[in-house]
Amino acid sequence: MRSRFSAYALGRTDYVHRTWHPETRPEHEADLADEPGLTWVRLEVLGTTGGGMFDAEGTVRFRAHYREGGKPGVMEELSRFVRYEGQWVYWGPLPLEGE
Repeated sequence: MRSRFSAYALGRTDYVHRTWHPETRPEHEADLADEPGLTWVRLEVLGTTGGGMFDAEGTVRFRAHYREGGKPGVMEELSRFVRYEGQWVYWGPLPLEGE
């Protein structure tokens, strides 16, 4: 999760695309580009499940802080990660409790 956040912050859509499961990722890497004026500034990992050496999947709940047009914002997500060809990849978001 931290490496994907860093890739978003640096505009490395190639890495984000490569670390997204092929069944759920956007078809084109260009679809991952952020809006102009949006800057990712900080990641808070709120909790994790699974993700160990012998696990096939895991979750990461996080808050990603950003600035857009000079105003602060926060995105919160519970992400599912799975092993694919021996590597951990992002599968997609899961519903947050109460939503």
